[in-house]
Amino acid sequence: MVKMISLLVVLSACFCLHGRAQSSDRMLFGDTSRRGVPFSKDPHVVKFNGNYLMYFSIPPFEGNPDPINGWAIGIAKSSDLVNWEKVGEILPEGDYETKGLCAPGALVIGGQVHLFYQTYGNWREDAICHAVSNDGISFERNPSNPIFRPTGDWNCGRAIDAEVIRFKDRYLLYFATRDSSMTIQMQGVAAAPLNTNFNREDWTQLTDEPIFSPKYPWEGQCVEGASIIQRGDGLYMFYAGAYNNAPQQVGVAKSADGIHWERLSNKPFLPNGDPGEWNSCESGHPHIFEDDDGRTYLFFQGNNDFGKTWMISKREVSWTAKGPKLVD
Repeated sequence: MVKMISLLVVLSACFCLHGRAQSSDRMLFGDTSRRGVPFSKDPHVVKFNGNYLMYFSIPPFEGNPDPINGWAIGIAKSSDLVNWEKVGEILPEGDYETKGLCAPGALVIGGQVHLFYQTYGNWREDAICHAVSNDGISFERNPSNPIFRPTGDWNCGRAIDAEVIRFKDRYLLYFATRDSSMTIQMQGVAAAPLNTNFNREDWTQLTDEPIFSPKYPWEGQCVEGASIIQRGDGLYMFYAGAYNNAPQQVGVAKSADGIHWERLSNKPFLPNGDPGEWNSCESGHPHIFEDDDGRTYLFFQGNNDFGKTWMISKREVSWTAKGPKLVD
């Protein structure tokens, strides 16, 4: 029997700054409900039932070993993409989520929100899971969870940072994994047919090698957190290069088929901030969101204290013949 994801609707404290130095729509968001300081990671935004919903990772309550207090997913709502109100949490439930869940990716299909997320804290055994909701807040888990982990000797069997997009005649699932030594973080892809329920048996891994691996010095030993948008007949991938606070920064690549990717530059598209800025330690884990009016926004996480706090912000992205460009 499908179990209902635990939901905690809270009137919790959130940290929000709406700076005016660069633009009137600049936002900073951080959930303070668990540690008393802003701590929100891995943003993903959808438009649903007239509002914006942002799903993000929240940490365990500090010093509390109870599994229900492990890593979880927060939910915030906004009418303008600037001011956000936390409206719920998705808590660990079931044996495979004992240590937590995080890194959400959402997709609206036929009046429902489909959520793809990862288990947490199981190292090589972490995998991608799926749940569905009629209201965007209360979710039911897929009974076949976990729905995906990779195979082959090129990877360690782990899958995190799910991103699902409909492209041409199928759904593509992008995931991050590591090599067999657990050293290099890289990207893979799987596919499911359009009539899928996103069950485990529907997914087919498309390659027996990574589709995207670290290449340039700024990427270090890690590319992860892929977020994909279609422009014309092709796809653009916004990805995080380097591990957290190394610093992690955002790059961009493009593809005609969703499998073979070409970087647009050997430098970050969105770098970390200068010393003293809120994101001086990193600008990471991107999500590219397209609104109903066609405008696009790059959501990302950052901090200036090497991970003691984490906040979420966004930058508008415009498009030229050469690809994406940050709006000042």
